[in-house]
Amino acid sequence: MKRYCRIAVVALLTVSLFPTVARAQTYPVRPVRVVVVYPPGGSNDLTGRIVFQKMSEMIGQQFVIENRGGAAGSIGADMVAKSPPDGYTIMVQSASHLANAFLYRKLPYDTLNDFIGVSMLIRQVGILMVHPSMPVKSVGELIALAKKRPDQILYGSAGSGSGGHLMMAQLISMAGVRMVHVPYRGGSPSMTATVSGEVQAIVSIIGPVLSHINANRVRALAVTSEDRVKQFPELPAIGETVPGYEFTAWVGAFVPAGTPRPIVDKLNAALKKVLSDPAVMARLDGLTADPLYTTPEEFARQLKSGYAQYKKLIEMTGAKID
Repeated sequence: MKRYCRIAVVALLTVSLFPTVARAQTYPVRPVRVVVVYPPGGSNDLTGRIVFQKMSEMIGQQFVIENRGGAAGSIGADMVAKSPPDGYTIMVQSASHLANAFLYRKLPYDTLNDFIGVSMLIRQVGILMVHPSMPVKSVGELIALAKKRPDQILYGSAGSGSGGHLMMAQLISMAGVRMVHVPYRGGSPSMTATVSGEVQAIVSIIGPVLSHINANRVRALAVTSEDRVKQFPELPAIGETVPGYEFTAWVGAFVPAGTPRPIVDKLNAALKKVLSDPAVMARLDGLTADPLYTTPEEFARQLKSGYAQYKKLIEMTGAKID
């Protein structure tokens, strides 16, 4: 009797799983909506368009970009969290997804549990810069000057809790110095303030500030990644001066929690091929972004560790958005 019961259970499970497996085999049978949670033109938007245009060509089905910007990506994220978990809604979001959990008093979704990370798409490295009038040419000299002049060096950012703010805050904490944070309403105004000398230092993702660096409007000192980057091989990593320092941003692809694993796996496998495509790699390199494929398990681990890192930093800085 027990043997027959086991056979019946196996048969029942097989039958119940068959529709999901069958859907995954034929997926996608209609256009897929790709929600970029920022306005057009930024690194998230451009990354999403490059990656999913290739995905459309590779799979033979449309992946349609839909921009839903606002509130550092939380408006679009809420829409995705509430979408059917069937693989036909994908979110493109950055590391701000983790920061938002602590910047906002209350979000209408659970940052870690309402989404499945399919794969990271790119890594973004920050670059530490100062106004040319600053009498420093290295991270060590900047730290020494900050120790000599506590609370006299102003540094700009794209806003309280932004990537640049937190990258600099971590450096200040690890170096044991005091500098004054001046938040602006976006990356462009903060960079303009640095070029004009209104603030003396800034950390920004490399891509948007290349023209300022090349024109010597700012002096680049170091990068925030663990190792040096190919775009600026002569620049040291901050960690070469401040041991243990490393802070990079990323853009990744998510689906709503509950999306069947066979569909997640199919999307992940397709993204692996897309991110290794030479043409895609070249276009991302033009954004000074490094293609970054991960398995869902690797992405989940990095989300969990990043969540703890952002919690610590935002509590330390006291950054909040109402």
